[in-house]
Amino acid sequence: MIHTVGLVLHPERDSRAAMSTIATWVRGRQAKLLGLPEEVARTDGAVPVPADELAHQSDLIVSLGGDGTMLRSMRLARGARAPVLGVNLGRLGFLAEIDVPQLPSALSAIDDKKFAVEARSAVRSTFKGQETVGFNEVALVRRPGGPMAAIALYVEGCPFIHYVADALIVATPTGSTAYSFSAGGPIVSPRTQGLVVTPVAPHSAYNRSLVLSEGEKVALKVLPASGAIGIEADGAVVGELGPGDVLEVTAVPAAANVVRLGHTTFYQRAQRKLRLTGATEVDQSW
Repeated sequence: MIHTVGLVLHPERDSRAAMSTIATWVRGRQAKLLGLPEEVARTDGAVPVPADELAHQSDLIVSLGGDGTMLRSMRLARGARAPVLGVNLGRLGFLAEIDVPQLPSALSAIDDKKFAVEARSAVRSTFKGQETVGFNEVALVRRPGGPMAAIALYVEGCPFIHYVADALIVATPTGSTAYSFSAGGPIVSPRTQGLVVTPVAPHSAYNRSLVLSEGEKVALKVLPASGAIGIEADGAVVGELGPGDVLEVTAVPAAANVVRLGHTTFYQRAQRKLRLTGATEVDQSW
């Protein structure tokens, strides 16, 4: 049974239609609606709770927004039992499970327990005594106008390859369709556990992605020839490295859970959202 629903809102997009549906559903079940302190004024009577308590006090988290809101919701839900239902209010909405018109039927399916919970992995990086977690990726990015990023990749303590590139992305399977895909990386099923390392505009003959298992330890060392490098987690700048600094990266299996209703498969969403097509002559024969 769903006794408490937590809300996470996009900072700008209009969520009133979705909010009305959710509030009616919550009241009809005498459940409680929770929200973040800075967002409750835009909700329909949600009770404010601190960000680090939202998921722990909720049975279900509803993300109203786009992919950025979904990623933020998953970070809030990390380590908690509450799964995240993504409702797309944006344009791409690749990570969201449903669009607003599907919300009433989705809530009915949750009532009838006709849904599945799917675990999503994260990527944890540690540097200079700090730690950050991303559900899409962690990326090392050269400073605009500065020298290229020169990075040595170590796997299980052994040097594997040196990259000289605009950036180096370490993506989760969920994030394989985001920045990594734009840089030429592979599409990876979100049910897979592991990491994908993809260089951006590499200055070397080796320009392929590297797929690692979830248990392998990865270290990225900034080489003396490199310029200053920014660290980004899910697109947000979280730190900076210089020559000699090391970023250690590990996969975090089942870091958060998402609601799956079975309306579409991952591959159907990938085909539609990424506008995937094959060879022209093959498409015509189909």
